[in-house]
Amino acid sequence: MRPEIILALDVDSLKKAKYFINKLYPIIKNFKVGSQLFTACGPKVIEVINKKGANVFLDLKFFDIPNTVAYAIRNATRCKVKMMTLHILGDEEMIKAAVFSARDEARKLKIKKPLLIGVTVLTSKEAKSSDVLILARMGIECGLDGVVCSAQEVRMLREEMKKKFIIVTPGIRSKGGSTNDQRRTATVSEAVKAGSNFLVVGRPILESKDPKATAREMSGEIDDRRD
Repeated sequence: MRPEIILALDVDSLKKAKYFINKLYPIIKNFKVGSQLFTACGPKVIEVINKKGANVFLDLKFFDIPNTVAYAIRNATRCKVKMMTLHILGDEEMIKAAVFSARDEARKLKIKKPLLIGVTVLTSKEAKSSDVLILARMGIECGLDGVVCSAQEVRMLREEMKKKFIIVTPGIRSKGGSTNDQRRTATVSEAVKAGSNFLVVGRPILESKDPKATAREMSGEIDDRRD
């Protein structure tokens, strides 16, 4: 599959979110809704993205007792998001409950099951490759569709794990750009070369003087790297 960029809508109002969605679609077809935006305006922003024809990556990183996470996953499935995240550290029982809930709810609604993506170690923290591998392996074996990890671990996971699964890589920066509070960052080219499927970009586009031009440039790097 062709790697794709996900724009992290890390803004604090529906108005700002709509501005970037309208300005950047269809250059960018995937938009991340995280805790900041979801807390500000709730499911309404998901409706806006879906109505535009774009895909929602619901990044709330569910982490709770299995029953609570299972119900949260059902509600998110009803919102018709493309992907959502949960912490693999929540353990096997929690992950399996989430996987069952997503499949069951999608079957009832007669819609495509959302992709469940497990968070390994946040890219704002240092991490041992062995820790990321242990978490990723557990998550995939429990039925997750993919994992979130930095570009530094992607190649290792592809080599060590012989199953097909999705890798979402956050912390994507422009070449020579600021890393901000992220420690394990990468450029678009580096992430694509390593084997990432989805590249999460936030501040490099959101804070750009010309967001559309920056989005085009970063999207263009995907095809340049694949060539």
